[in-house]
Amino acid sequence: MDDKLIIKGIEFRSRLWVGTGKYRDFEETKKAVEASGSDVVTVAVRRVNITDRKTENLLDYLDPKKYKILPNTAGCYTVDDAVRYARLAREAGISDLIKLEVIGDEKTLFPDTWGLLKATEILVREGFIVLPYTNDDPIMAKRLEDAGAAAVMPLGAPIGSGLGIRNPYNIKIIMETVNTPVIVDAGVGTASDATVAMELGCDAVLINTGIAGAKDPIAMAEAMKHAVIAGRLAYRAGRIPRKLYATASSPIEGML
Repeated sequence: MDDKLIIKGIEFRSRLWVGTGKYRDFEETKKAVEASGSDVVTVAVRRVNITDRKTENLLDYLDPKKYKILPNTAGCYTVDDAVRYARLAREAGISDLIKLEVIGDEKTLFPDTWGLLKATEILVREGFIVLPYTNDDPIMAKRLEDAGAAAVMPLGAPIGSGLGIRNPYNIKIIMETVNTPVIVDAGVGTASDATVAMELGCDAVLINTGIAGAKDPIAMAEAMKHAVIAGRLAYRAGRIPRKLYATASSPIEGML
């Protein structure tokens, strides 16, 4: 089955993308990433020392031949900060890809969508491949696409909440509204949440806390891998229509 995920000419092997925060140490991070089967690993430029290669570094544990490193601007509350950390990641030779976050509120960690749009416009002009983390608003998703975003990453629920896909209808509308890939980011708490996102037709899912915060992160990473594969297969296979009343599973013609 030819089912590749391609963004701006970059081919991705896995539709499960994983974060690297909240693990006990780099070794556990490495094992969880391996168990997830993901080839995309996102790292926070602001929180992880990825620009200083003289000290022990997360990137020492991730084989660049196996993984695409996706720097992100987590922890940035202003346009200037987000743009600055994106530029730092590129200057460090990590990637032109950037998962763009401009957070608007400490309690909810909801995106500041005005700032997100402004930062997207700036970074697209500078040649970045911008993947903005946004809310589940179809109008804003379309504006981000029009600004040049290579994909949109709507939240399933607030970051780290584990609440699952709170508004599947908005996610569906976003997929009908934009032509770029849609990657659900944030809110996935367990494997069934990931499957729901994929069954909706999303192109990929990015998970961090749902794996790192589990009692056994390695096992949960493997569970998420299978959940994403199952959800994608089910989406492509097409579910049966929902009906109010029963329909016999076996033919009834010729029955005595």
